[in-house]
Amino acid sequence: MNSEGSVLIAGVGPGLGLALATRFAHEGYGVAMLARSRERLAAMAARIPDRLVAMPCDVTDPVQVDAAVDDTERRLGPVACAVFNAGTFRPASILDIAPSDFERCWRVGAFAGFLTGQAAARRMVPRGSGTILFTGATASLRGGAQFANLAAPKFALRAVAQSMARELGPRGIHVAHVILDGQIGANVDGGRPPDSRLGAGAIAEAYLALHRQHRSAWSQEIDLRPWVERF
Repeated sequence: MNSEGSVLIAGVGPGLGLALATRFAHEGYGVAMLARSRERLAAMAARIPDRLVAMPCDVTDPVQVDAAVDDTERRLGPVACAVFNAGTFRPASILDIAPSDFERCWRVGAFAGFLTGQAAARRMVPRGSGTILFTGATASLRGGAQFANLAAPKFALRAVAQSMARELGPRGIHVAHVILDGQIGANVDGGRPPDSRLGAGAIAEAYLALHRQHRSAWSQEIDLRPWVERF
């Protein structure tokens, strides 16, 4: 295992979440992968069984999140980097959004990010080191028609990241927010995704670089987009 500690990723699916887990694992970190589905997590963890640990967790539940961080530190060592990558989205007109859908999107996309960041920070601050990374989107910067269910939690998550960075940076904790401005490409028949879309592996490299930044030149926010994207 990496002597720096472990990595916790909240919100792991077969796209970016798995790419992040795999990249950090290849660097020797023990990686805890958090998601709701036990079966999907087990299948992903089986790819690198020595370093990827599946932890079923409802990241909107503060008790479960706190327990998952404790379990990660007990099994894999102190959390050196925590990544919040969870989210859900149901496009709908503002006239038609069900209040329950709006609340659910906010709970998964923003409240769960607060819980993950807080739980990680509470372990990192006494050690005076650590990295907390949040996955954002174009909707972190502007709300679009039919996108209130995504923009509201993404705006909130960005605010949480900014507040945490200003409070925790002087205490040795690097907090950064990553705006993904574009769609993440999917591999087709095992081949490489088109580079007109964000590559999950390339995004994972950027997260690793953020974690490794020297504290004399920390980034609080970066944006990533494919070369064809207009902005």
